[in-house]
Formats: sequence, structure tokens, C-alpha cells
Amino acid sequence: MALTDYPRPSVAVDTAVLTFDDNRLAVLAVHGPGGAPVLPGKFLRQGKRLREAASDALTEKAGLRTDVVEQIEELAMFDDPNRDDRGWVLSMAHTVAVPRDRLPDDAILIPVIQGAAREALGYDHNAMVVRAVTHLRSRYAEKVDPAHFLGDMFTVLDLRRLYEAIFERRFPKDTFRRHVLDGLLSTGETTVAGRGRPAELFRRSGSALPPTAVAAFLHNPR
Repeated sequence: MALTDYPRPSVAVDTAVLTFDDNRLAVLAVHGPGGAPVLPGKFLRQGKRLREAASDALTEKAGLRTDVVEQIEELAMFDDPNRDDRGWVLSMAHTVAVPRDRLPDDAILIPVIQGAAREALGYDHNAMVVRAVTHLRSRYAEKVDPAHFLGDMFTVLDLRRLYEAIFERRFPKDTFRRHVLDGLLSTGETTVAGRGRPAELFRRSGSALPPTAVAAFLHNPR
């Protein structure tokens, strides 16, 4: 039998772009068919690789710069035959975590609540967001702010608020500091005095966090 004897699905790519905005985790959306929010994506064209197609979708539909989309990672193939009412469409889901100041000012950002987009997304895109958030949390359990959502220098309070937004739970401040200390380097500088006492500023050390203890604490701090 020849390949032409088999039905062929269309293949698409969709990407969950996660960011930290206004002290909460959010996912970038674009206007889909009928105006409903969807993840930026496109169909795979002949001669293109999946990663190339995902990069093209982010630059063309979401206005991201090419240096940002280089960090794209594959998540999973979504292959429910009924996932798209236009026909048989497989989609390779991707994800990328991007600091807010590297996204367009007018980007549509939907808050993440309980590990998913707060608003209903088209197709099965919310399931892709769930996968992307889970992936992001695993990265943040391994290193301090690997996506650089915070600036080059930050306080432990800044870092704790970031982790509380990503993991959607509160962390005791002293215990949190102890668990992430291996991933921090003191800059020897402090914040400017204002309403409160100046706080010490840190940088990322790049070192891995102690895996078992940190992962257990982040997912179940009590």
C-alpha cells in the first residue's frame, strides 16, 4: 500500500506563552475564529519543522521577537480526533516563559487560576496551558527563577511572591528563604530606603536547588 492510501490529518502547532504580570502568572492569548481567545498557533506547511512553525506563529500572530521564541520547548501532541470542529487536526503543543517587558505592550494576558487559564480558551488550549504550568513549576523547583521573570537583582520577598504566584500557595517566609538560599548570591546591595527597612538584593547563582526537599516544600509547604 502507498502512503496516499491512508487518510492524512492536518498538523498544527500551538504555544502557551507564560509570563508574570501584576504579581500573578498569566498566559498570552490571541483572537481566534469568532473572536474567542486561543493560544497563538498555525498549521504546519510543507518543508517546515514543528519548532519553526511555532516560532513563526509567535512572531506573526503574537508580535514576539525572534530572540524570545528561541526558548520554545515542546510539551505534548494533542491528538483527539474531535479536538477541532474544522476537521481532523493534530496539534503539537509548545511552551515558552517570557518576562513581561519582552512581550508587546498590548498583549492579551489571561490570568492563570488553579493551574489553568481563567477564561475558556478555544479548542483544547486550556489543557495545553495546564501542561505548560506543570512544566514551569517543575523548572522552578530545580532552579531559582530560571525564566528570569524578575530582574537581574531582587529581594527574597520579590522571589517569594513570584513563587507564590506560580505555585498558587503561600510560603512561610523563613522556610522559603532557607529552601532557596542555595540558588542565590548576595549582591552586597540593598533596596533604597522608603516606607520600610532596606532589604538585601540577590542575584541568581545558577546552582540547582536541592531536589527532594525543595520540590516537596514547594508543592506542599505545610
